[in-house]
Amino acid sequence: MTFDPALLSLRDATLDDLPGIVAIYNSTVASRQVTADLDPIPVDSRVAWFHAHQPKTRPLWVVEHNGVMLGWLSLSDFYGRPAYHRTAEVSIYLSEAARGKGLGRYLLQQLIARAPGFGVRTLLGFIFGHNEASLRLFSAFGFARWGDLPGVAELDGVERDLIIVGLRLPDGVPA
Repeated sequence: MTFDPALLSLRDATLDDLPGIVAIYNSTVASRQVTADLDPIPVDSRVAWFHAHQPKTRPLWVVEHNGVMLGWLSLSDFYGRPAYHRTAEVSIYLSEAARGKGLGRYLLQQLIARAPGFGVRTLLGFIFGHNEASLRLFSAFGFARWGDLPGVAELDGVERDLIIVGLRLPDGVPA
């Protein structure tokens, strides 16, 4: 089953969405595929992160179907220095029920189409080397492998690689 984009609602997140955002994030922790957190995180630990997102430059979106949050996407500053203002890190997290059904594809497509309007010229993804589904997804949209960080993460006693993927976009609205 795939999701019909016409039936999806994509919108800026509100603070009221934060518990759902964190619940989806926490649902990925045990898989050891998506995040380097080893234990679920509390909602209050993400309040500052939430406020670091701004709809016009670094959006945090939620995607819903029939009023149920299925996932979220965020653009975050890369490296925190002013010279990198046109580069952003993309994160996509999906609820367990929504994985493998085309929703990640939909979110990435929406982001690539809109990113130049946020003043973003370069998108980066940081993906575990063993997360083949995410690597395939980003590759399908033209992201290239820009970096390999071998063995930088340790998950349950197993060293894991971090792959950096990147995509240059056409110029959009100047930042």
